[in-house]
Amino acid sequence: MNRPRLTPSIIPNLFTAINMFCGFLSILSASEGNFNYAAWLIFIAAIFDALDGMVARLTNSSSELGVELDSLSDIVSFGAAPSFLLYKTYFYSIGTWGIIISALPLIAGGFRLARFNIQLVGFSKSFFLGLPIPSSALTIASFVLAFYKDEFLKPISDFITPLILVLSFLMVSNIRYETLPKISIKSLKEKPYHFIFLIIAVILVATMYTKGLFLAFVFMIVIGIFRHLFKLITSPSGN
Repeated sequence: MNRPRLTPSIIPNLFTAINMFCGFLSILSASEGNFNYAAWLIFIAAIFDALDGMVARLTNSSSELGVELDSLSDIVSFGAAPSFLLYKTYFYSIGTWGIIISALPLIAGGFRLARFNIQLVGFSKSFFLGLPIPSSALTIASFVLAFYKDEFLKPISDFITPLILVLSFLMVSNIRYETLPKISIKSLKEKPYHFIFLIIAVILVATMYTKGLFLAFVFMIVIGIFRHLFKLITSPSGN
């Protein structure tokens, strides 16, 4: 009788499964009206999402199975969970249109992940084509943490629909978003602006807490848009 063989990939896959479980818990929390818990659980899911990739690289155990499992986990934690959180905190009051708009991060995120999987060559990447679905989800989660107090007050509520439309569009766009740099002297010399952004983000969070967290994600998204526009203007071919 052959015993099941344990491979190094079980560790990153376990982190991926915890990511998915956190997404499920976020949906449960939102359904019970615990919206802050639901938003923080999306952040916890993102931590495990980062850990699974890090551990896979350290153990040299990246695999096609891991990529597919990661995408399935992401659609739960960063697609379904934030969409349901949006619906429960705001869009439930708009009827059918509320259902449709709140579902956009889930639908656009699904297309974003499918495109990523068919374009992935190898397991390392220097940039993402389109806003990564975790970034969209964390922007939504930080928005809820920063501005939801029993309800979204005006004028904040007026920005919710435009925010969701922009995030959904960016996920399926061709705008490039670079990966986070490795902490090293070489990375610091090659891309110092990445570390400048991280310092600014830390200062925003330290001084403004959840509002600073939301602004940090907005800042990151806007930088990607301006970089894309700058390349379109300066490059005759538009590449």
